[in-house]
Amino acid sequence: MDKNARSSPSFPLAGRVAIVTGATRGIGRAIAIHLHSLGARVALNYVSSSSEAELLASELNASSQQNSAISVRADVSDPDQINNLFDQTEQEFGSKVHILINCAGVLDPKYPSLSETTLEDFEKTFRTNTRGAFVCCKEAAKRVVRGGGGRIIMMSTSQVGALSPGYGVYTASKAAVETMVRVLAKELKGSQITANCVAPGPVATEMFYAGKSDETVKMLASACPMGRIGEPKDVAEIVGFLAGDGGEWINGQVIRANGGFVV
Repeated sequence: MDKNARSSPSFPLAGRVAIVTGATRGIGRAIAIHLHSLGARVALNYVSSSSEAELLASELNASSQQNSAISVRADVSDPDQINNLFDQTEQEFGSKVHILINCAGVLDPKYPSLSETTLEDFEKTFRTNTRGAFVCCKEAAKRVVRGGGGRIIMMSTSQVGALSPGYGVYTASKAAVETMVRVLAKELKGSQITANCVAPGPVATEMFYAGKSDETVKMLASACPMGRIGEPKDVAEIVGFLAGDGGEWINGQVIRANGGFVV
């Protein structure tokens, strides 16, 4: 393992560097905060919310009294920008990247059927969700630390299991990501880099609430065996485990994190 990546029980990710895409809102924001609380230095990626990213970085740095968070703009679907995201992270922290978490994603709040989905919306969804994941995986496979502690974690969705009407294109875009990650885990044989997907169910974020009525939200909450909608922290803590030493034996897997909503 990288000699600079030594951890302690209190800060199991101390010495490690993480990139979190889509880090200014929802699940991505919760993951970035959680990894930082575990001792990781974090690069907060955003594409349009510069003020939110800078504010979060400032808050994290203030809490740790050191330069342990930076904000970096990059469109996940652009290879040059993702290359630059890794470059800036390495330069700022003086270390290779140990952990990549890709949370950038889009969902059409109109929830159209396949027959009503426009080609423009199809391409927008696949550009961010699928091409973005491919670009991030491709760069991470070449640049994440080898020899121990390397983690590549992609966000998918439990809709791949639920197959709900109105989510056809979104679900298809994420199903492709799950397949890529399973293959990537095998291609990384010998590197000691793990590659996994975390697939949340309904989680209380802006993206989840967009376009849904109160009745729909209540129905989804009651359909969950836990009797509630998930919170971003529920997902963040799973990602934190996968990112640490305890998650090393989980590789090439899809973790459906949904409170039993979808088995």
